[in-house]
Amino acid sequence: MAARFHFRLEPLRKLREALEREAERHLARSIQAEQAARTYLEALSAERTALFESRRLAMGEALNLDLWRAGERYLVVLERRQVEGYERLRTASAELAAARESLALAHRNHLMLVRLKERRALQHAQEQQLREALAMDELAILRYHRESA
Repeated sequence: MAARFHFRLEPLRKLREALEREAERHLARSIQAEQAARTYLEALSAERTALFESRRLAMGEALNLDLWRAGERYLVVLERRQVEGYERLRTASAELAAARESLALAHRNHLMLVRLKERRALQHAQEQQLREALAMDELAILRYHRESA
């Protein structure tokens, strides 16, 4: 009867597979965080552009200084938010790069065990085939001796 193949490192392979899936989820969260930071910066840029557009005066229109000063204060707030947004984007980009590297490492580690399992399974199949061939040869020899006697 043929012995079944048993990979002794299967629990480790499953663990590394789970770590790879977790690294994929972490990468997805990092991509979302970076995209959110980019969207936030685009929204701030759109607000800034809208403020500049609203400050344009038509020909002959009088300038409202209170509105102008409020706009200037809001521009300062927008610039501060943009600086914070760029810092958040830089942090998110660094986290994304680290998550990509982590996923690549986790994938390599998992793939290494998958390939090892495949090689061991192939080796086991070849050994099993050799054992069966030897057993068949032995049976043929015994049968020949019985028939010739």
